[in-house]
Amino acid sequence: MVEAVTVEAVPVAKVPVAEVAVTPPRPVTPTTILAQHLADLHDHLDGIEDAEARAKLRRALDLAAGLDPYLTANTTDESAALAELARRTRAQHWGDGLEQEMLSGPVEAQLLKFLVRMCSATRVLEIGMFTGYSALAMAEALPTHGVVVACERDAAAAQLAREGFDASEVGHRVRIEIGPALQTLHRMIADGEPAFDFVFVDADKGGYQGYLDVLLESRLLAPSAVIAVDNTLMQGQPWTSADPQEMTENGSAIAAFNRALTDDPRTEQVVIPIRDGLTLIRPVPR
Repeated sequence: MVEAVTVEAVPVAKVPVAEVAVTPPRPVTPTTILAQHLADLHDHLDGIEDAEARAKLRRALDLAAGLDPYLTANTTDESAALAELARRTRAQHWGDGLEQEMLSGPVEAQLLKFLVRMCSATRVLEIGMFTGYSALAMAEALPTHGVVVACERDAAAAQLAREGFDASEVGHRVRIEIGPALQTLHRMIADGEPAFDFVFVDADKGGYQGYLDVLLESRLLAPSAVIAVDNTLMQGQPWTSADPQEMTENGSAIAAFNRALTDDPRTEQVVIPIRDGLTLIRPVPR
């Protein structure tokens, strides 16, 4: 069993992470996947004589491909510290299931900052930190005495995150916990960790239900806490894959999580179609 540790208390050994040439993120959200399909179809049908059909296809492509850039252009810019952290993340050569596409992105990060402020949160829990982009964004929204407790099991990702936090004026507000998140949650419960006002879950998709159950059945949540769960649209697989065998493992896990959450009497929730889907959950008072 791997015991979770706090980075500040036990420094993480330097883990070399090779930098490579920055490549554009691949399509991993419903809108970007749709845009890619439309672009491929547009190229395939480039020679058709039906001008009206070509115009409609072009319009559909413009709607899909232009949405995310338009949202980014009309959303408050990310901070310099966040931009640098994103650049460094994209410049790394990742493996073992990690990839640059795991970054939350500036629009979702700004939404998380809004939610943290709207909840008047002072304590935030993040399950699945990666290189710390969303953790740092939420830290920027906290008051001076606030804290983000960020759980991450990959040492290389945590190392890059810590370096990014150290370069930020608010990075000291983030406390990194290394190790499997469930172990960390149970340890915090046993240690009497104070409750959290806001929780962001963006870890292994098969673990989502377990994380939610622990949160709902423990004292880790403040009475008015809000839980935000990422990737709940999972590339459109939950509604476009008629045959479950066509889904990826993550797609199947998210589809099952969404079904269970819909029928869960302990919660009320809403799915926001931003990036790959963000579900906001509020525990129903007992």
